[in-house]
Amino acid sequence: MSESIRTAVVVGNPKPASRTLTAATHVARELSGGEPGLVVDLATLGASLLDWGSAEVTELVAKVGGADLVVVASPTYKGTYTGLLKLFLDRFAGGTGLRGLAVPLLLGAGPGHALAPELTLRPVLTELGATVPGRGLFVLDSQYDDPAAYEPWLETTRPIVHSLVRAAA
Repeated sequence: MSESIRTAVVVGNPKPASRTLTAATHVARELSGGEPGLVVDLATLGASLLDWGSAEVTELVAKVGGADLVVVASPTYKGTYTGLLKLFLDRFAGGTGLRGLAVPLLLGAGPGHALAPELTLRPVLTELGATVPGRGLFVLDSQYDDPAAYEPWLETTRPIVHSLVRAAA
């Protein structure tokens, strides 16, 4: 993969430095071939997410929006992504969209929520302007640190991501 790819990770876990962050960073590395250039751990932003005048959040929205590849990750809460992630994604309304590829990633306690990335997060990412390569990724939170849990999805999705990034270059 090209070293010029701008990769971002956005994590909506209310706990900083979470398993979700580890999982999302792993996926970003595996898809891009390098460390993400931007990691947004929303839990560290605190009340600034509620402040629509926050320069820090506005800058992060612009950087994420301009990334070639964004891994958007959350734990699964009540069958969907967290309100924390929703607060951040709401900032993309009004013309400040996602312009690259976006990967929806949800971690959950059981396989009963395996469709949650497709049903809840993917539609939001596409509405914001992103292209979602392949299907969304669901990983059991008990397997977040097992590379084998990601490999079947990566084998299918990695070539699509590489083709789309090359075509956009």
